[in-house]
Amino acid sequence: MVGMGCHNPPVDTSARPGRATALRMEGRLHVLRELHAGRIATRAELTTRLGLSRASALEITARLREAALVHEEAAPPDGRRGRPTTLLLPHPEGPLVCAVDIAHETWAVAVVELGGAVLARTTGHISSREADSVLNAVRHAVSGQLDEWGQRVRVLSVSVPGTVCGTRVVQASNLRWRDVDLSVLADLPVLAGNDATLSGLAESRRGAAVDADVALHLKIDVGLGGILVVNGAPMTGATGGGGEFGHLPFGDPRRRCLCGAHGCWDTEVDGRALARLAWQEDSAEPRAAAQRVLAAARSGDPAAARAVDSVARAFGRGVGGLVNALDPRLITVSGVATDLLAAAPESFDTAYRAGLIAFQRTSVPPVRASALGEDGSIIGAAETGFDHVLTESGITAWRAR
Repeated sequence: MVGMGCHNPPVDTSARPGRATALRMEGRLHVLRELHAGRIATRAELTTRLGLSRASALEITARLREAALVHEEAAPPDGRRGRPTTLLLPHPEGPLVCAVDIAHETWAVAVVELGGAVLARTTGHISSREADSVLNAVRHAVSGQLDEWGQRVRVLSVSVPGTVCGTRVVQASNLRWRDVDLSVLADLPVLAGNDATLSGLAESRRGAAVDADVALHLKIDVGLGGILVVNGAPMTGATGGGGEFGHLPFGDPRRRCLCGAHGCWDTEVDGRALARLAWQEDSAEPRAAAQRVLAAARSGDPAAARAVDSVARAFGRGVGGLVNALDPRLITVSGVATDLLAAAPESFDTAYRAGLIAFQRTSVPPVRASALGEDGSIIGAAETGFDHVLTESGITAWRAR
């Protein structure tokens, strides 16, 4: 099985093809990646964007059609003189990725084609957070999609709210999972990643951070997670724990976190903090608690408004510290973080700017709300799946299926 977030084994180069063959493969992969990213849509754009001759573009697209990777259709007339171009589209029998999003209360399984379009989607509610119960339900849904789409599905890519190494969930504190193997979900190559990491990847490729070379993403759900994305690649660290920003000691050192540490930032910024500050409640359901407090604040409840203001300041101070340490071009936020910024923008902004070192204040990295919302993690999982498919080995396996 294949995983994300841990050291990869050395690559065997003993049987690599000749240089000319390799260059042709790389050219086709470049076209497929540009098509998948939405940066080309016609053969004319292929020639201009990639600097190809018309003959080379014809040859590459012909090979991709033969391999059931790309389909071409005549573009609608645009009133211009000259020969009309053709649209480049995913092949109707082309490769697919099965993407899974396991959250705290729900799960979703989607089948995605080249270019990111979702062809099918199944969802379910999590009644028991026991790993076996959740994985059995997801495995059944995945099996149904594989029965429908067959060998077109090349990889299963899974998003989970926890620390991931390879295909194993090392720790998902809020689900109470430890050392859970996700490779049991399908007899396919399996990839796995943290939900906030994959949300950040999706924002950098298809969302609010597409124009940034270095982007920081932060997601508040049950706790806080995120990722630094550099040139479209998430910085997941040596063992997959990169981006566990919620467990930085930005909180009260007397308060114990579910992860086993004390003083985690998690405990100051999610629904647990909002309920504690507003009504002195200990909440077992942080998402629901966050929405209750935010709604009460909007309705004029002074205690709820003070809690929202306090949590927005705690979030802003932490974001300032991360900007000092990581130097991103911009920050994107999702989940409850988006609601906090909307509810208390001045409190957040004041705390954020106060936490920045002097040179960062001359050009403050902007903070943007997610463009993808709750779909970010499953979109990121699909992106990771296509990173696996759109490789020399992935295309070779596709052609040999």
